[in-house]
Amino acid sequence: MGRYRSVIGLEIHVQLSTKTKLFCSCSADVFDSPPNTNICPVCTGQPGVLPVLNEQAVEYAVKAALALNFEVHEYSRFDRKNYFYPDLPKGYQITQYFYPLATNGWVEIDVDGTKKRIRLRRLHMEEDAGKMIHAEDSLEKGSFVDYNRSGVPLIEIVTEPDISSPKEARLFLEKLRSIVRYIGVSSGDMEKGALRCDANISVVDEETGGRSNRVEVKNINSFKLVEKALEYEFGRIVEAMEKGEEIPQETRGWSMRDKKTISMRSKEEESDYRYFPEPDLPPLVISKERIEKIKESLPELPDKKKERFVKEYGIPEYDAGVLTADRDLADYYEEVVSITKKPKEASNWIMTQLLRYMNESGIDSVKDVKVKPEYFKDLFDLIDSGKITTNIAKDVFRQVFETGKSPSQIVKEKGLEVVTDENLIRQVIEKAMKENPKAVEQYRSGKKGVMGYFIGQVMRATKGKADPKVVQKIVVDMLENGE
Repeated sequence: MGRYRSVIGLEIHVQLSTKTKLFCSCSADVFDSPPNTNICPVCTGQPGVLPVLNEQAVEYAVKAALALNFEVHEYSRFDRKNYFYPDLPKGYQITQYFYPLATNGWVEIDVDGTKKRIRLRRLHMEEDAGKMIHAEDSLEKGSFVDYNRSGVPLIEIVTEPDISSPKEARLFLEKLRSIVRYIGVSSGDMEKGALRCDANISVVDEETGGRSNRVEVKNINSFKLVEKALEYEFGRIVEAMEKGEEIPQETRGWSMRDKKTISMRSKEEESDYRYFPEPDLPPLVISKERIEKIKESLPELPDKKKERFVKEYGIPEYDAGVLTADRDLADYYEEVVSITKKPKEASNWIMTQLLRYMNESGIDSVKDVKVKPEYFKDLFDLIDSGKITTNIAKDVFRQVFETGKSPSQIVKEKGLEVVTDENLIRQVIEKAMKENPKAVEQYRSGKKGVMGYFIGQVMRATKGKADPKVVQKIVVDMLENGE
């Protein structure tokens, strides 16, 4: 497929973490609510009601735009996007089409060690629609509508077609989620619908210059599935192009069951939505002073934090990238370093042990772990003092993660301190030499590798608690100087 190149653009909807909806006072926390309980006449489109804009949603939208390097406009306006579907009770969606809140942004991603800038065309505010529930396996088969999500505030971010591969699409989405989480405007949870992505893909034949029609892929609820869906679609389009078949411009959905995209409908054109200015809302005017004030409130963003971690803590760029991908993890790491004064050791243990156990346990946030930052100092002190070996420390850390007890408490309760009794170690080695004189002869004839047998006997007798360096020194002494 070397002659074919994919051209990908993304449309991402990010749910803003406001307490109430965009145009009414209903709760916007709708994920676990029973169907049709967070609704009112405004968000269900009853006659005679008027929308009132949520000021917090505007601030969050501006905050996101600034963090994504957009130019925020002092003047923007709401419009009506008209379409008829059961989850849209008004028959139209309030959005921003002609005059969006922000334009010309960008995000930089790291692709195999190379920086790539993805341009962002626009960011605008809009209300969410309801949710269709297709109950195929229920006693009452059919489709139902839950209007809880109607009116929840969203920002839509549209990229330029700068993404060249499914992998880049995944990396971009991961970076975008990291940023909106850092600034606290959204949870970014794809599995809860707080971040949703529609991907547009076309394929260019580099030899002929031919280009397929653009296909939209919807209903993708994880980063990995975005990548898989685009990989599948790229292969499907290339196969059709090689057969000389026309690629219809359509919307396709990702089937989890079949692991492939399936045709949903022909792709709508923008003219089909009959956009016109929203008559019930005045233009949105934000002063330069207000925009600047919001800009000043932005926290240190992932790229800057990563750069600082490398410079300030002397850790590799890869480590810094992992540690700063999540703001809570970055804050946790810095707290550990402030206590231990050991940035590299802290990085190693967090990345190889803590994140491993979090992944195995299905824990998403470091806020939910039982390992307190001060426990790292306790653990490092135990290692540095020679009371436990590094191998024992790893087992201790696992027990700390599971129980929340301090390393010192676990070492004391389990009797895990390193065995330093040289007389005991010599007794074990002496016994092993008597039981296996052949191994002694082999060592003394030049086969130094059999030393491992005697070290193993000591470690077995002490249940792994003897210091391997001390054991090796005594083993060598006894084999070379003993009887």
